[in-house]
Amino acid sequence: MSALRILVTGGAGYVGSVTVERLVEAGHEVIVLDDLSTGHAGAIVDGAQLVRGTYGDESATTALLRMSRVDAILHCAARSLVGESITDPARYYRANVGGGIALLEAARGAGVGRIVFSSTAAVYGVPDATPITEAASLRPINPYGETKRTFETALGWYGRAYGLRSVSLRYFNVAGASERNGEVHDPETHLIPNVLRAAEGAGEITIFGQDYPTPDGTCIRDYIHVADLADAHLAAIEATAPDDARTKEPLVCNLGTASGFSVREVVATAGRIVAAPIPQRTGERRAGDPPVLVASNARAREVLGWTPRRSSLDEMIGSAWRWRQAHPKGYDS
Repeated sequence: MSALRILVTGGAGYVGSVTVERLVEAGHEVIVLDDLSTGHAGAIVDGAQLVRGTYGDESATTALLRMSRVDAILHCAARSLVGESITDPARYYRANVGGGIALLEAARGAGVGRIVFSSTAAVYGVPDATPITEAASLRPINPYGETKRTFETALGWYGRAYGLRSVSLRYFNVAGASERNGEVHDPETHLIPNVLRAAEGAGEITIFGQDYPTPDGTCIRDYIHVADLADAHLAAIEATAPDDARTKEPLVCNLGTASGFSVREVVATAGRIVAAPIPQRTGERRAGDPPVLVASNARAREVLGWTPRRSSLDEMIGSAWRWRQAHPKGYDS
């Protein structure tokens, strides 16, 4: 594939910054659009341009797309805290739906006909069966998942009406780090970084429920290394080429490893990697937590030619731990 000019919204965040690394490595020209409300300027790799702003500003985004002669968009920016989406759904509809439509209108106004969307497994809600395929019913149980589902639907209609080529990638649990970039969130809601924070002395973690119908009684989830996710983004952008039959219709792919790890497996592996016990306690189940959430990644393998290559817990937790040890103050260090 020849070099493209790619706009990455949210490219200063965890997933976005590692993907920007991969795109630059592949020879593409990358412009990052990020308001830095949750991202970090220090996460932007040399060779990528940072523009501070919001994708929800339609006129400014249109001008940026035109001025930079952008060929394709990778849309990673979004509000993404499930709990916050329940207490403040308006914020999520404004950003993820209203802002998303502003981005699509900017793309249409600037003549950009290719977009890859960072979606989520939260669009499925509580599935009827696992492994989860893309044909499973979409029944989100929180506004975060609902806003992502709504934007996916908009992509479909924009494709039919305006010829927009799109790929929606439904992530499961992203983990790990590249050598340069890692996971820094405030607040932190993800299991692996919270386990590593506990290992650093930040207090104990709570294992919510130990009586699920799983081998060790704790929930099982599918994890994907952030570097594998970056590879999938690159493959998806390639698939949006104007003459590529794979995106003649909007394409949706799950991204996971097709296997899962329990909460206790994560904690035990982390303890072995950091060579210290992880402070922990057991609490009650959380409402709405399914026993098992595992993806079928057959479509991503077959259609995108994508294979997760860093799928062991040792690789994911080990890379995250190495990054934290090298950056004890996050990007401030």
